[in-house]
Amino acid sequence: QLQFAESGGGLVLPGGSLRLSCLASGFSFSTHTLYWYRQAPGKEREWVATITSPSQSTTYAPSVKGRFAISRDNAKKAVYLQMSSLKPEDTAVYYCTDETHWGQGTQVTVSS
Repeated sequence: QLQFAESGGGLVLPGGSLRLSCLASGFSFSTHTLYWYRQAPGKEREWVATITSPSQSTTYAPSVKGRFAISRDNAKKAVYLQMSSLKPEDTAVYYCTDETHWGQGTQVTVSS
């Protein structure tokens, strides 16, 4: 059974930083492309970032490019999202996924 567990969310001031973590279990992690998505209140879930394996090629949504960085540690079965220069519009529940299985998400709130 595939499982993802996100952590690291919280309340942060505009311009601040957070690092989200996601631990996976139940599958051959190192062969999967992984993603971060987010869902703001009243909005559709939107794609944020992608990281492939083994090349670890990354792509980003235009709204976060240059501010967010996705990375992974295959030995730890972990994927990360380093978020910097956060804006109020980044407020959302953030999910890691292989686009088939989803974690419960972690809340990020950017507010003064």
